[in-house]
Amino acid sequence: MELIITDNYQKGSKKAFEVFDAAYQNGAQTFGLATGSTPVALYDEIANSDLDFSQKVSVNLDEYVGLSPEDSQSYAYFMQEHLFQFKPFANSWLPNGIADDLEAEAKRYDKLVFNSQVDIQILGLGKNGHIGFNEPGTSFESHTHLVDLTESTIRANSRFFDDINQVPKRAISMGLKTIMNAKQILLMAFGSDKADAVQKMIEEPQTTDLPASILKNHDNVTVIIDTDAAAKLK
Repeated sequence: MELIITDNYQKGSKKAFEVFDAAYQNGAQTFGLATGSTPVALYDEIANSDLDFSQKVSVNLDEYVGLSPEDSQSYAYFMQEHLFQFKPFANSWLPNGIADDLEAEAKRYDKLVFNSQVDIQILGLGKNGHIGFNEPGTSFESHTHLVDLTESTIRANSRFFDDINQVPKRAISMGLKTIMNAKQILLMAFGSDKADAVQKMIEEPQTTDLPASILKNHDNVTVIIDTDAAAKLK
């Protein structure tokens, strides 16, 4: 695990773009993407670059259950707003959160991701150590699955909604084993509210209580954090 500490979010995002661009220049074809506030500046860097994705494929980590791609709070909409309208891919895949059979959709998406073979997977880090929507207690052997979101995750995501009661309570998420199948992983975490999770992920024993600790088992992980997120590292 390579750890890079930068002064702030913007510098960290620029460093993340350097890692992302290196993977692109090295021939990456399939890009695993994440949503939320963490990767927004990275997507700005990509949008303003000369990289061409017209022959590339993207796969996203997750999607809320019950939101159509046209819903402004869906992750499909988020990706369109922040990246796809500027950098269209040959194919961009996300889970279908309004599928009639959600269990079947999770299995279908898992097979799609494995068959695509992600070259570099972007990750954020939840305050409780979740990656994707894999909450504490998720098996390290988990594949793409339906998730009941924890109250802490619902509260964290409520900043994107007018009312916390509008936040979906379930999602479809790549599982931890699915994420680990990526050839390379780029995790970003910024701000003091991520310091506990960062410290546990890097310095404490691996445990399903902190899903991100599974990354210790991957042989090509880059972690980019700012000084606030690094505050509790020994």
